[in-house]
Amino acid sequence: MTHDVLIAGAGPVGLFLACELRLAGASVLVLEQAEEPGSPLKRLPFGLRGLSAPTLEAFHRRGLLDEVAALQGGRSGAPAPHWAGQARRPGGHFAGIQFLQDDVDPSTWPYRLPSPAGVSLAVDMEGLETVLALRAAALGVEIQRGFTVEAVEPSDDGVVVRAGDATFHGGWLVGCDGGRSTVRKVCGFDFIGTDPEFTGYSVEVELADPEALPPGRHYTPTGMFTYARPGTIAMTDFDGGAFHRTQPATLEHVQAVLRRVSGVDVVVTGLRQATTWTDRAFQATAYRKGRVLLAGDAAHIHSPLGGQGLNLGLGDAMNLGWKLAATIRGDAPGGLLDSYFAERSPAGAQILDWSRAQVALMRPSPSSRALEAVIRDLIATRDGATYFAERVWGVSLRYGLGDDHPLVGRSAPDFELTDGTRLGVLLRSGRGLLLDFEAQTSLQDLSDGWIGRINYVAGEARNRLGLSAVLVRPDGVVAWAGEGGLDPDAFAAAASQWFGDGAARRR
Repeated sequence: MTHDVLIAGAGPVGLFLACELRLAGASVLVLEQAEEPGSPLKRLPFGLRGLSAPTLEAFHRRGLLDEVAALQGGRSGAPAPHWAGQARRPGGHFAGIQFLQDDVDPSTWPYRLPSPAGVSLAVDMEGLETVLALRAAALGVEIQRGFTVEAVEPSDDGVVVRAGDATFHGGWLVGCDGGRSTVRKVCGFDFIGTDPEFTGYSVEVELADPEALPPGRHYTPTGMFTYARPGTIAMTDFDGGAFHRTQPATLEHVQAVLRRVSGVDVVVTGLRQATTWTDRAFQATAYRKGRVLLAGDAAHIHSPLGGQGLNLGLGDAMNLGWKLAATIRGDAPGGLLDSYFAERSPAGAQILDWSRAQVALMRPSPSSRALEAVIRDLIATRDGATYFAERVWGVSLRYGLGDDHPLVGRSAPDFELTDGTRLGVLLRSGRGLLLDFEAQTSLQDLSDGWIGRINYVAGEARNRLGLSAVLVRPDGVVAWAGEGGLDPDAFAAAASQWFGDGAARRR
């Protein structure tokens, strides 16, 4: 059997991409090397991930937000977050330096409206995968586990994937198989970047004296550690990444590193879980080679500082899904699939640099500690907190779509119509949306040329931000914003750019 798309990897990115493709009518097979879903490491408290505004908006626009929000706080028994008990709740951090939600000035983002999506949410990774796997199955996505991609044979009209003794045929292949992506390697994608400065550890231990370490995050002359009682610890050892993936992290090794980094002669009496990571920051120079594409960590890797990697990958999936599906259907305009790399590569490069900047602040050197003091002063100001919030929460993301209107290229505001319907709900079909606040007959006539690709909805909004109409792509990005009198040529040009040529008008 030949599927429209084969996806390597059943992590959150692969599963969400599969959902997007299936919603748009493509047949999808996901191949996952793990025999069973889930991982003990994903159940660690450090397995919690912060979802940013673009991710939460994407889930809102696909009807997944309530299920994902139910995962808030992670698994039962996880230690309280570092901000627990504080009078003012932190909104995020940069290299461990927190900014406070009360200090953020949202008035600097005039094109954002109140939305159920919010701007941040901590969820359990294993739970998120479960939610996405259930949605994928409900949509008819086929998931086969226990298959490790070993060879890829692309051609002009399809891709053959070999996994052990099995062979799979697809029109397209998307590698969502992680930072050590087999798809990326066997297909010859160039992967460039900067080598690691440290080995990071996320461990769950038993300590002879749980009170020996102070809770919270601490920078030391030899590294950094974060301690959440009774025994959850993250630490960085500036060894150039020498230990990562070279040998198992034994109790004795973890104790030695913890003593060196913390400066405290702690005694580790038990090691429950341990994983290592580094700040290696690499990115593919192309996200597509013929009928093979990359998404998520397969396309870009960086340290987990700030927890933005998952959001970056889910953003890839939301951006790619509708474009690849339109290409498969044959109604995609020229260059649509190429816009995936054009839009997402700069977003990835920005996150990699954001990660590198945090590493520079974490180095165990007097200059880094001096720089840290400067950043602390800045982040404590209203302008500073707002700047860091818009970067960490992802609200500053904007694609360059060639239109000067300040809303074009940004995530669409969650307009609420007077009947209570929200824009996010109107996007759940996975099609584009033309929201006409003035019920202009001429605009509806024009939109008829894209029936089946663009849904037309007319209705007054409680706050339309001075617009008369707005055209939104399936991924929730504004493609055209109309103000004042209708410019039919501008609308038609935007519709054609993203949805292909319009058919003859029916009216």
